[in-house]
Formats: sequence, C-alpha cells, structure tokens
Amino acid sequence: METYTAMRHMADSWGLLCMTLFFIGAVIFAFRPGSRSSANEAALIPFKDDSHER
Repeated sequence: METYTAMRHMADSWGLLCMTLFFIGAVIFAFRPGSRSSANEAALIPFKDDSHER
C-alpha cells in the first residue's frame, strides 16, 4: 500500500471520527451549565481598561 493511500484511508475513517468527537466536545463545553457568566466576562475583556469617556 502506498503512503498516500494509507494516509487517505486514515483521514477518511479516523480523521472524520476525531473531528466529530472534537466538535461534540466543543459544543458540550460551550453549553455546559454555568458557562454563561464566564462567557460574559470574556466578552467584556476588551472594554476592561477603557477609560475614554464621551
């Protein structure tokens, strides 16, 4: 078996499975209970040291 064929077979089968599991894990991590406050804090980081007043 050629190297390309072996790598292609690996990417087609196990690569897809790994990417799917990673995606499911990321979705579970993002929507876990209690993550809303952490996400809101992270969203306000750019404005933390904003001392400019209009």
